[in-house]
Amino acid sequence: MSQQGYFKLSLFAALLALSVVLLGAYTRLGDAGLGCPDWPGCYGHLDVPEAEHEVAAAEQAFPERPVEAAKAWKEMVHRYFAGTLGLVILALMLIRLMSQRITRPGKGLPVALVALVIFQAALGMWTVTLLLKPVVVMGHLLGGFATLSLLWLMVSMQRQWFNYDSSALANLKPLAWLGLVLLIAQISLGGWTSSNYAALACTDFPTCHGQWLPEADFAEGFVLWRGLGVNYEFGVLDNPARVAIHLTHRIGALVVFLYLSFLTWKVWSVSRGTGRNLAIAIGTLLLLQVTLGILNVVMHLPLGIAVAHNGVAALLLLAMVTLTHAATRYR
Repeated sequence: MSQQGYFKLSLFAALLALSVVLLGAYTRLGDAGLGCPDWPGCYGHLDVPEAEHEVAAAEQAFPERPVEAAKAWKEMVHRYFAGTLGLVILALMLIRLMSQRITRPGKGLPVALVALVIFQAALGMWTVTLLLKPVVVMGHLLGGFATLSLLWLMVSMQRQWFNYDSSALANLKPLAWLGLVLLIAQISLGGWTSSNYAALACTDFPTCHGQWLPEADFAEGFVLWRGLGVNYEFGVLDNPARVAIHLTHRIGALVVFLYLSFLTWKVWSVSRGTGRNLAIAIGTLLLLQVTLGILNVVMHLPLGIAVAHNGVAALLLLAMVTLTHAATRYR
């Protein structure tokens, strides 16, 4: 395979990873995370049991989880896409290791991606077998974002998009890295909010229950491990703990918005051409993400907007990965 062919396959894998992230959000937010109570199949099938005798057998085998075909199909479509992505990433690694014509990226990145995908598959299994344990669900979300980011980094390494701006952007390397870390922390908070069903702990904005300082239990809200055998579907926390999680996510959003706004201005001020286009992309995605977050609260978490909130977070992360890579790789 040529370098150009490898680039196209890498780009396809990145787009497929974005689709998997969106499907994962759609599955989670559609309360279909336990649509199939087993793994990797669904009630012992490779698809969803829908014939009358299949449903009867499935419900006899899993009496605590009646078959809901709509939810089960959401889960299985997500698994099909994730499995396909895993095979494409495996192909990327094997091609890179065997081909002498491909020089970018280095061999370590495809190998690391395969290892990440294997761990991500384990997290997907544990999400089901550990009954939506929040720390596992959050880890699965972050694993998906990490896979997407590394695939995008692989794409970026094969294209010289910032030759003109790299020397100027290099001066922003510490600021870019800090922005990336803050954004990842905020995405983690978003995953913790979602996995603990705390997105609607506050249903008004900018106050919460009409107060600036509502009752909140931060100690209870951020307990990462609560033992095994607990079914976390629809959450187990009381309202003050969920409020604490929700408020922390709001505060994090404000911090990230202010910092990335400052960083966007810095990128714009030192760049021309592609650097300014990247600043526009980051600024636009940032405003859109904040808007979607507010709409999630005031419109009581409509599924389409909630999934879009996850999708824009992924795109904003890719924009920050692009900026950090451009600032870091300059020699």
